[in-house]
Amino acid sequence: MRKFLVILDDSRECLNAMRFAAMRAKNTGGGVQILAIIPPDEFNHWIGVADLMREETRERIEVHFEVFAKWMRTRKGIDPELVIREGEPVKEILNQIKDDPEIGVLVLGAGTDKSGPGQLVSSMSKQAGFLPIPMTLVPGELTKERLEAVT
Repeated sequence: MRKFLVILDDSRECLNAMRFAAMRAKNTGGGVQILAIIPPDEFNHWIGVADLMREETRERIEVHFEVFAKWMRTRKGIDPELVIREGEPVKEILNQIKDDPEIGVLVLGAGTDKSGPGQLVSSMSKQAGFLPIPMTLVPGELTKERLEAVT
């Protein structure tokens, strides 16, 4: 089964990327894999404190994931898979694509700030020519209705 890989973060554009991935998966008989990445510099504390913070971060990610997962299950009939990795975002995205041969498309949400589409989109765009799969950029300003029409 072909999976759409989408990145879970706190950005506004993440919502449209999630919607797009779920809609495309439903329309093509695919699946959705949601990747959350914990940056390495988030836990530069004593070991005991770092372990506690890591666990709290994982719990927060799981709660955030469950919001999207519930919507995908009830509205689109898609049961997404959650993967949590720790490290530099671009490196971990590339590693996840390499580690899971069922991933067929990377879906990223493009921000609407005047400063550009966002750090992740900018960084991944530099890797686009070397990716083993297509990358889809979903504009942050697309309405739900427009997303339905293009998927």
